[in-house]
Amino acid sequence: MRLIDRYLLRQLLGPTLLATAALTAVALLSQSLAGLDLIVNQRQSAFVFLKVTALYMPQLINMILPIAVFVAALVALNRLHTEQEIVVCFAGGMSRWKVASPPLRLAAVVAFLALILNLWIQPLAYRTLRQELFEVRTDMASSLVREGEFTEPAPGLTVYAQSVDGQGNIENLFIHQTKADGSATTYTADAGRIAKRQDRPVLIMRKGSTQEFSERGVLNYLTFDEYVFDLSPLTNSDELIHYKPSDRWLHELFFPDLTQDWEKRNRLGLLAEGHARLATPLYNIAFMALALSAIIGGGFSRLGYGRRIALMGALAAVVRILGFVVQTASEESAWINILQYAVPLGALAYGLKGVFRQRVSRFIDMRTRRGPSLARNAAA
Repeated sequence: MRLIDRYLLRQLLGPTLLATAALTAVALLSQSLAGLDLIVNQRQSAFVFLKVTALYMPQLINMILPIAVFVAALVALNRLHTEQEIVVCFAGGMSRWKVASPPLRLAAVVAFLALILNLWIQPLAYRTLRQELFEVRTDMASSLVREGEFTEPAPGLTVYAQSVDGQGNIENLFIHQTKADGSATTYTADAGRIAKRQDRPVLIMRKGSTQEFSERGVLNYLTFDEYVFDLSPLTNSDELIHYKPSDRWLHELFFPDLTQDWEKRNRLGLLAEGHARLATPLYNIAFMALALSAIIGGGFSRLGYGRRIALMGALAAVVRILGFVVQTASEESAWINILQYAVPLGALAYGLKGVFRQRVSRFIDMRTRRGPSLARNAAA
């Protein structure tokens, strides 16, 4: 790569990384606000919250990359063009293709990284995320006890706790259990904690008492220093982790197990997700071509390129929204998946057409054509 090529690439790489980091931070902020439920209602630790937020990043980055490439290219190319550095490149004999080659190569690298995210990193991250959310949802400590509330985690079982700290310690615990034979038992304890004994979840209550009405209506009262309440009957569930289309590998999307009813009913949705994984990286190259068309697709202007930039920005937004619409429509009919590739490729062709619409040689021809008349005027 020549010196000028490396210079143009450096001028584009910095803004691209900066725009990607800034937009990712904004997306993570919005995602973290939605995930505060893990701490507020589910009483999970900050580590679980950060882990869940980080596992959302591959898909967020993949959605942000085309926008970051487009914004960074507009900023860098507009500065280079207004400072007449690109004009100097043209004057030095560089063709439009040589000037556009470094940005397009950068976009191709970004598209390749986005493809890796789509095919391997996102499914792995989302599978891990799904397992983490499943553990949070089935966490006995968060589902059994809610601070200051009466909860019914199972039929015939009522639980109340005055307070629960961040370590899982429970203060002033009340449990009322109604059994199938009609008897009822009430447990009260000053403190409690959920733990595991012999791989079974238990609630260890300390300094409390039990009050039980027998079938004959006799009240049995008992105090204890420590009592172990078995929670395993509450955890007997056949619930399994269900992987959504965004969590599946590419071969699972294109070749689903049609013996399963859910995959058979959602075959078109899986197919649409698979084609979207392959098609979305093309938006990085297409948006770079649109940015190039906005800046060097016309003549030089000292007044700036605000109008062309606004038009290409609106066109990029329409193209991306159209891509989402096409992906949704592909879940109804398989042939529409062709449009998932046609939309970014069409935007790429339009952008490149704008870049090469006006060739540098045309200006040379105009000077050559005007040369004799200028000479005659000078002689006159």
